[in-house]
Amino acid sequence: MTDVKGTRTFELEELGDHLRFFGQFDRNLTALEALVPVTLRVEGNQIEIAGEIEAIGRAERALGTMLAAARSGKMLTPDDVKLAAEAERDEEERRAAIPATLYVAQRGNEVRPRSRGQRRYVEEIESSTLTFGIGPAGTGKTFLAIVMAVRALRRHAVSRIVLSRPAVEAGEKLGFLPGDLAAKVDPYLRPLFDALGELLDASVVQKYVERNVIEVAPLAYMRGRTLNDAFVILDEAQNTTHEQLKMFVTRLGNGSRMVVTGDVTQIDLPRGTRSGLLEAERLFKDIHGISIVRLDESDVVRHPLVGRIVEAYRRDDMAAE
Repeated sequence: MTDVKGTRTFELEELGDHLRFFGQFDRNLTALEALVPVTLRVEGNQIEIAGEIEAIGRAERALGTMLAAARSGKMLTPDDVKLAAEAERDEEERRAAIPATLYVAQRGNEVRPRSRGQRRYVEEIESSTLTFGIGPAGTGKTFLAIVMAVRALRRHAVSRIVLSRPAVEAGEKLGFLPGDLAAKVDPYLRPLFDALGELLDASVVQKYVERNVIEVAPLAYMRGRTLNDAFVILDEAQNTTHEQLKMFVTRLGNGSRMVVTGDVTQIDLPRGTRSGLLEAERLFKDIHGISIVRLDESDVVRHPLVGRIVEAYRRDDMAAE
């Protein structure tokens, strides 16, 4: 039996800034058509929805969620459209489908979670003292952690940010890199500076670094310290040993918050050395104040091809086991 088809009109009442709702070149409507099998046509302050009745209802609910978010001042993106389309029928869930903006970057881009997994990750960082974010490349683990750190700093919840990475080579040798120690470790710390550069003006980052408000250092520099009143992030933690991760998480001081991120499918430790991050779930899963969030391919927010690449590697790894 063929499902009944029809059309329905959606009213764009009190929209105000249409760009917030439609996006450039109506890209948000294009995204919704790709997610829900309907055809959308705009006429003035109305959107005509054509398709099967069930699909029309789903599109209508998604448009309602998008409209409410645009009215509240959010600049919608195709990722927001996806969240709106995935929301259930429950009105309360639909209202919360598009998360609040966490931070407005220096170019005016609104930063907020772009998947359900990312939303849970941010919520756990907000509520937990120590959060582990584990997932493949492109899931926003590091970037969102740094967003939350800058947000906490700007709100005076902490007085400084400490960012760290283990200096473990993915096939390269640190000693053969040119320059002094600072120059040698720069390639390992550069991704952290890149993330900061998306959120803050370069002169602000430089000022914060000079005043030690932001400290970016290799993991080895953390030994023997107690980090009070700080937002502390350890990136690429899959390349820490048991002893290194233990050393790092015990640096946590009063008034501080810590996030540990890593991808257990990209471990560059010497063969036979077990990653400390692999032990984290077993050791910390039942400790109050510690959250462990697993992100997966559905949370990849880089180029869409990255998600498919990650999935291909995952299938290959499973076949090799």
